[in-house]
Amino acid sequence: MQANAAPLAANPGQNSGVQPPPTPRTMAEVGINPVMLRDILLKTMFRTNQSLVSEIARSICLSVPLTQELIDMARGQRMLEAMGTMHATSGNEMGYQLTDAGKARALDALSQSEYYGAVPVPLESYRAQIARQSVRNIKLSRAQLMAGMGHLILPPDLLSNLGPAVTSGRSILMYGPPGNGKSSISHGIRAALGDKIYVPRAIEYSGQVISVYDPIVHASAEANMDDPTALRRTSNRYDNRYVYCERPSVITGGELSLDMLDLTYNPTARTYQAPLQLKATGGIFIIDDLGRQAEPPQKIVNRWIVPLEENRDILALQSGEKFTVPFDTLVIFSTNFHPNEIFDGAALRRIFFKIKIDGPDQQNFLKIFAMVAKKKNMPLDERALMHLLKVKFPTIQNNYANYQPVYLIDQMIAVCEFEGIPYQMTPELIDRAWDNMFVKMETITR
Repeated sequence: MQANAAPLAANPGQNSGVQPPPTPRTMAEVGINPVMLRDILLKTMFRTNQSLVSEIARSICLSVPLTQELIDMARGQRMLEAMGTMHATSGNEMGYQLTDAGKARALDALSQSEYYGAVPVPLESYRAQIARQSVRNIKLSRAQLMAGMGHLILPPDLLSNLGPAVTSGRSILMYGPPGNGKSSISHGIRAALGDKIYVPRAIEYSGQVISVYDPIVHASAEANMDDPTALRRTSNRYDNRYVYCERPSVITGGELSLDMLDLTYNPTARTYQAPLQLKATGGIFIIDDLGRQAEPPQKIVNRWIVPLEENRDILALQSGEKFTVPFDTLVIFSTNFHPNEIFDGAALRRIFFKIKIDGPDQQNFLKIFAMVAKKKNMPLDERALMHLLKVKFPTIQNNYANYQPVYLIDQMIAVCEFEGIPYQMTPELIDRAWDNMFVKMETITR
């Protein structure tokens, strides 16, 4: 899994073209049961020892006025009390502390769920935000897609096939021989998307908390932090229960198993962790090396039938209760197998675009080779290149692949560094590098 941060746009939600989630102004707009809200407040104060309204507001990701309203409600229930003193560093804020009844309630609430901190976003509010920032709303131009692929040398017709696939927001199957950049192209698509979205820290359904924001997957583009003494506050530009992020890019390979697509329940904390495809909402989910997983490819694609066709996914709580969440993800399947070998016709129909990624022709191979050599400070040698093209490649029926230039040049560099000689390219070094790129078929006696 991978995410790459980029500089923040000057004003979130404007440069990106994505409408931000509105800041809740009332308890009703927060959308969470008042008892659950109060318990999150008490648990947060108990676990963090915070006492100032501004500190607590940052922890539970609500505005200071709403946090004060919540504190006043808890005081009315005799679970909080004013500390009666102000500190020089508190900015003239009154401190609050848990009463004995408040501590008892916090402990009881923690026994039911260890979750504290950011107030979760109701599932229905999350649905509305997904509609505002849908990956299907993106319309990429050829120039934008080329910019995302700028480090790659691609056949001229490939962008013509990729463009409509990406712009549609529908599923894509990329197939072809290994080592020809299917994974790199997937990363290029992610780079071409460019804009940013709002990812909830957690969502709430039926009183259960599901953590969504994951710093391993999501690249935060802004840290929302206000000085409580500042005259003008900026973090109320959008609901602070969300994190302003790059569009997510979740990448899985041979390690993918079907249970990774289900909610993960933590029996100790009694909370849920969102599955990979939910974390990828608004971005890209790349299933690389399809056919290398423990489950057969047909079974993996069958799991995506409802999401791909109906733009919704079905998840289940520990109790067995099922519910639907929006499915707003560009799914990219990448495989070295021919699609007809691993799918039946029904599965192939459900994958909207099928794009073959072939190896380069000789001309593009030489362009890639020259580009890699320049980047790695390896001088080109005409005699060595002719040896490679006329002697070595005919032994594999001139099957060029995008990975070969990097592999061959790295091998030659390793030899030069070991021998203590300047970087150089010779027919002899080409032969040594070539022998490491392929394993000769032979019988090994055991």
